[in-house]
Amino acid sequence: MLSTIKEEIQVIFERDPAARSVLETILTCPGFQAIVFHRLNHWLWKKKLHLLARMAAHMARFLTGIEIHPGAVIGRRFFIDHGMGIVIGETAEIGDDVSIYHGVTLGGTTWNKGKRHPTIKDNVVIGAGAKILGPITVSECARIGCNAVVVKDVPAEATVVGVPGHVIVKKDTDEKSEQREAMAKKIGFEAYAESKDMSDPIQNALDAMLDHMTRVEKELEELKKK
Repeated sequence: MLSTIKEEIQVIFERDPAARSVLETILTCPGFQAIVFHRLNHWLWKKKLHLLARMAAHMARFLTGIEIHPGAVIGRRFFIDHGMGIVIGETAEIGDDVSIYHGVTLGGTTWNKGKRHPTIKDNVVIGAGAKILGPITVSECARIGCNAVVVKDVPAEATVVGVPGHVIVKKDTDEKSEQREAMAKKIGFEAYAESKDMSDPIQNALDAMLDHMTRVEKELEELKKK
């Protein structure tokens, strides 16, 4: 337990430029306090001391403004910045080296028992105010933008922004996607919501417009040459 606490303190110094000393971190950092409380509460939960674990978690929420259900599974080097208003549900699973900011919710979308909260893989960063809902998976090294609402699986090394959340995959070799990006830059529009399997009607309309403008531009170039 002591080695885990030391590791959590080191993470704060690595990711929070406002951290000045170990004592200050222990006494004034709610994110650190919340995760230490949760380590204890989760141990109680696994020992079937559910009522005691819930009561301790309730006290931790009162002291830190961060609500973490004692049943949630959280990996190593978990970093919470600011923390106020964070909610992490009972069946949430969080991997190693994850960072989240204030106002984040890892919530459920059903009243049914069983797995109903998200699974967050290693090295994910979740921006302030983001809502990740349901038993979905956010894969390794993904980035969730501020105030995004995510209800679908997120692939590895992707960024999600907007409401509803739109996925942007960093490495995209699709020819049409490259054409759309080039045309978007030319007309001053940043197409931030790109996904091959997205059914969002607004994005579909934008894609169609960009494809049409690309065809028109090619036809104009051919007419100029003639």
